[in-house]
Amino acid sequence: MLDFHNHVLPGIDDGSPDLETTLLLVNGLNTLGFDSIKGSPHIIADTHPNNLESISSAFDSAKHFLNENNQNSLIGFSAEHMIDDVFMSKIKNKEPLLCVKDKNILVELSYAQKPDHLESVSFQLQIDGYIPILAHPERYPYYHKDYKNTYTYLKDLGFDFQLNLLSLTPYYGKDVQQIAEKLLDEGFYDYACTDLHHTRHLEALNTFFTKDSLEELFTKHKLRNEELI
Repeated sequence: MLDFHNHVLPGIDDGSPDLETTLLLVNGLNTLGFDSIKGSPHIIADTHPNNLESISSAFDSAKHFLNENNQNSLIGFSAEHMIDDVFMSKIKNKEPLLCVKDKNILVELSYAQKPDHLESVSFQLQIDGYIPILAHPERYPYYHKDYKNTYTYLKDLGFDFQLNLLSLTPYYGKDVQQIAEKLLDEGFYDYACTDLHHTRHLEALNTFFTKDSLEELFTKHKLRNEELI
């Protein structure tokens, strides 16, 4: 299985702080059945202003260290792009964006405030040939009230959906868990990933999931992670 949304690359966002932690997290992902991993650090203008140079440098360091420790599961990198003013500027100026594979691009929204320009964002991305993957849509509380119409509208705008696996547990709260379960049962999700940041996430994942249970989940709900290897 492929995990393409995680924060295992060292020292560039709120994920792994160092190479040793990166090795620990990657080994943990392997135990859960993820034998292919693509790192996806945040790109957020105010807090994590990463770019191709910073991310590729972290990837190269991690890849070298992991190889030295007989660990070869880290196969690539992209980014988790916050849809903010800087992202909008990049779209307007047609700057290249870091994609999971081909033109599939991972994006996230603010948890605090509902965006008011998603229509124009999705339109421009698709005009430029991108396929936006919305990270953890179940975690945006402003979409919960009228969840079915809202999420149907997001799908109609052209967003693929990526589930955070821990959203199926009480980890993020009961409201998030209920929405995630509904969206999963009704076939809204295209992908599922860990969004792994630290050992607390890893411990929680190991509490609720096993390699066998995740393989069953991916098969039952026809999740398409493997298409992005």
